[in-house]
Amino acid sequence: MQKFQPYRLSVAPMMDWTDRHCRSLHRGLSSRALLYTEMVTSGAVVHGDRDKLLGYDPGQHPVALQLGGSDPAELAQAARIGEDYGYDEINLNVGCPSDRVQSGRFGACLMREPDLVAECMGAIKVAVKVPATVKCRIGVDDQDPEESLFGLVDRCAAAGIDSFVVHARKAWLKGLSPKENRDIPPLDYELVYRLKRERPGLTIVINGGVPSVDAAVAHLEHVDGVMLGRAAYHEAGLLGEVDRRVFGLDVADVDSFEAVERYRPYLARELAAGTHLAAMGRHMLGLFHGLPGARAWRRILTVEGVKLGAGLDVVDRALEAVRMAVASREERTVPVA
Repeated sequence: MQKFQPYRLSVAPMMDWTDRHCRSLHRGLSSRALLYTEMVTSGAVVHGDRDKLLGYDPGQHPVALQLGGSDPAELAQAARIGEDYGYDEINLNVGCPSDRVQSGRFGACLMREPDLVAECMGAIKVAVKVPATVKCRIGVDDQDPEESLFGLVDRCAAAGIDSFVVHARKAWLKGLSPKENRDIPPLDYELVYRLKRERPGLTIVINGGVPSVDAAVAHLEHVDGVMLGRAAYHEAGLLGEVDRRVFGLDVADVDSFEAVERYRPYLARELAAGTHLAAMGRHMLGLFHGLPGARAWRRILTVEGVKLGAGLDVVDRALEAVRMAVASREERTVPVA
């Protein structure tokens, strides 16, 4: 029996998106996909409100903590704290291009300091027993992607790191916004494939511009894993296919209606604890993408979900709108005898 390899399909760390509520929704769609936190700076973990920053529902496993930082000792301390909170992996962000991140000397600008990245990763690896991994770009600005990517990977591998998530495009640190950096620099999947061919002992996960499960399956012919980003958020229902198609489980796909039912106990617990429905409902907006009633679903959750005291009845009304739209379409498509 093949060993469980959660990295075969993961959901990217995305700021303001992959919070603890989002991850619980995604776990209902896939029992196997590896889920990532938003990036949390090492300083915030060491000095901030740890329960607020790191707390999560235990049903989210396997779940990885992504850290941002460039101080080896502080990163090691933050990694130990993350391991104590039960995270299954500690990942270092070497890919975010935002000005705020650059000013803190972490994220994509560290592509220019591969020795420092290796030192940081070596410190993290010594500090924890769970896997320590890197998420990087293929380069920044005028760097030669082959030299920057292979150089960073080789230095980290020498420090004992054997797993890398590679966003297969450069980042431009000046002149492009973080949003533009997700779209404008061209993708170079072949370079990441080559990294895997020439470093076969390493685990290589590809990220960037992967729009569907079909595309993920195609990438898996060349690399060990695929990380989905915006597609997994805006069209969350596609995650319902991955247990069967990517992990090979003999299970039925999870449709969006079932995903909402699986999310419901979490919603109820959080509502009872004082969490506003809007904080959780916003992550469900993409569930019925492409289906009749999707617009009504989004409108009801968005308009009614922000009201004081909004509860599960809002979700029920939104679901009913989708069901009615689906039924109406089915009636229109029934052939007349």
